[in-house]
Amino acid sequence: MKDFFNKIALVFQDKVLRKRIFFTLSALVLFRVFAAVPIAGVDHAKLAQFFAGNEFFGLLNIFSGGGLSQLSIVMLGVGPYITASIIMQLLTIMVPKLKEMYQEEGEAGRRRFAQYSRILSVPLSIIQSFSFIKLLQNQQVLGQLTSLEMITNLLVITAGSVLLMWIGELISEYGIGNGVSLIIFAGIVASLPTTVYQVALSFEASQLPLYLVFAVVAMVVIVGVVIITEAERPIPVTYAKQVRGNRVYGGTSTYLPLRINQAGVIPIIFAMSILLFPQMILRFLQNASNVTLQSISTFLLDILANSWFYAIAYFVLVFVFTYFYTAVTFDPDQISTNLQKNGAFIPGVRPGKSTSDHISRILTRLTLVGAVFLGFIAVLPLVMSGMTGITAVSVGGTSLLIVVSVVIDLIKKIDAQVSIREY
Repeated sequence: MKDFFNKIALVFQDKVLRKRIFFTLSALVLFRVFAAVPIAGVDHAKLAQFFAGNEFFGLLNIFSGGGLSQLSIVMLGVGPYITASIIMQLLTIMVPKLKEMYQEEGEAGRRRFAQYSRILSVPLSIIQSFSFIKLLQNQQVLGQLTSLEMITNLLVITAGSVLLMWIGELISEYGIGNGVSLIIFAGIVASLPTTVYQVALSFEASQLPLYLVFAVVAMVVIVGVVIITEAERPIPVTYAKQVRGNRVYGGTSTYLPLRINQAGVIPIIFAMSILLFPQMILRFLQNASNVTLQSISTFLLDILANSWFYAIAYFVLVFVFTYFYTAVTFDPDQISTNLQKNGAFIPGVRPGKSTSDHISRILTRLTLVGAVFLGFIAVLPLVMSGMTGITAVSVGGTSLLIVVSVVIDLIKKIDAQVSIREY
């Protein structure tokens, strides 16, 4: 406990670190201000009724950082940017040049890759904002708009999404932590007072055991996410001795840490984006004039509305994206090459292809554990929601998973900054 308070004191004593933290807080406050500015023509009474008990839009509201529930100018949040990032990551499998740019061209290549994601997010923002406006008009949350009003709203919502993406990039560069994750985190935290108030209003003494079970499960989720996030498998690495002049270098032993969950919370975000985006399009097509489109959309929405099908699809997507994101961000061949260039080797394993295969085997087994656990934790609230009939549980569980992962990542980055300044 004493070390904890000493580190907090050190954080606020360091001028650079203090500036980074205050910049992050200021950016998040600015985001919350934008999230409170609604677009024109919103019927707030019908909007509240529309969101009441709607699990789909509750999940979507998480990724908008809470802006969707107010139909604010940043109602899309960082959703288009996340979708664009997913598309770009998928393209690395099909387009070798993109994979080479992301993995082999260093920092310059990753910057170009990120720039392509930003550019792609603009047309995605336009498509999503148009779909939302038409959907909300059909639900009579928004009134009928003229062509000029429609174009104005499209530009405002798209500009809000791009602005939020830019704020997230600024937080990542000049603040502390991952900007996009922190924006989602800020939206979840900002909605906590309202959620607690609603739970307090609907509290019944007969449901006390149920609330206690939820509290225990929440604690288990928090502990489990912390353990899996921090758990790692060390691979021993030895540096060969090298004689240069009269000095002997190398001969030391260290280890290569492989985390059980290399991907962090990204698979959850990717899986939810993949599940939510088709639903948004189908809900828009459900009100189309074409009878065939209406029938197909209604049929597919009925399938997706099934809680068990949704839970299974969610688990599979989280599982697949855990492997996918780990494969994109962690390349055993590159690790093997770097070890060989630096005169390092894994004891009992030949350098080169054998080292790469050895790391791949260990990584595959570790990722299996991480993927199963992450998928189980992701669908557990959905299963509980299906058993208890309380739809808010599934939203709260996903929020809890994101919040815990973001807080762990933020603490680690602050701790890293403190350690650098101590040295």
